[in-house]
Amino acid sequence: MGKKNLSRRQFMAAISAGAGTVLFGSAINAFPSETRQKYTDPFQKITLGKTGIKTTLLGMGTGFSGYMRSSNITRAGVAESVIRQAYEKGIRYFDCADSYGTHPFTAAALKGIPREDYTLGTKMWVTEGGIPENERPDAEIVIDRFRKELNTDYIDLVQLHCMTTGDWPDQQKRIMDGLENLKAKKIIRAHGVSVHSFDALKVASENPWVDVIHVRINPFGEAMDQRDPALVVPVIEKFHKAGKGVIGMKLIGGGRLKNDTEKIDTSLKYVLGLGTVDMLIIGFELPEQIDNYISRIKNVTKEISG
Repeated sequence: MGKKNLSRRQFMAAISAGAGTVLFGSAINAFPSETRQKYTDPFQKITLGKTGIKTTLLGMGTGFSGYMRSSNITRAGVAESVIRQAYEKGIRYFDCADSYGTHPFTAAALKGIPREDYTLGTKMWVTEGGIPENERPDAEIVIDRFRKELNTDYIDLVQLHCMTTGDWPDQQKRIMDGLENLKAKKIIRAHGVSVHSFDALKVASENPWVDVIHVRINPFGEAMDQRDPALVVPVIEKFHKAGKGVIGMKLIGGGRLKNDTEKIDTSLKYVLGLGTVDMLIIGFELPEQIDNYISRIKNVTKEISG
């Protein structure tokens, strides 16, 4: 894979975010002291914003290439085994979604483990497509089904999946109100969104309903809401300062960078170097990938904290 040069704006964004050493090998100390103290280990316990949800810095995404209730790991028949191995390695956050079809596999993989020992996040598909049915029932009905599929009394985090327009809060008010009611009843602990456009991202940063956001971030602009990370980084900082939980996704560009080891390490260092992302989600497909990323993140956190 050929090298991709960073633009001047990307360079300046990296420097302003404190990632100069990470990307460019500068002799300066690129990581501010608060960032060096924040990240120590892939299995360290972090808190997602003001939600009170504590889980591991590294989480497992179950929906690589997920759609219509399937994903790469369900199609390959390895979903249950990979999820179980991720838990056994020390990962405690499992990112699911209705469109991934991974709820029953996650429940089977974690069967027999005390519920308080792991964190479940999932996402509702509320727009057209994405899931086989055309109907979009109220949140109470959908979350009741989710709980049965996940074999759990409560779900830690439920998000609206793949918001793409700036008017998503108006369009999804019925679902948002339903999730707020479920949070009041302690059936879910927090709610939020995953977004797939810059307009949706900016609106989410202003919306008090959002407890936790999934943001697409890497230094190369791959599979992001903007090709230029310099535009995305300030929005992430805004989430962080507002006390919203920030989950970093697409760190390897939706798989586009998965064969470039140098870019993987650069991306991990860049995202952790920002100091505004609470946790990382990686979509593992094979057991050996789990060990690989654990090792990479251990090296990165050692460099940052050193």
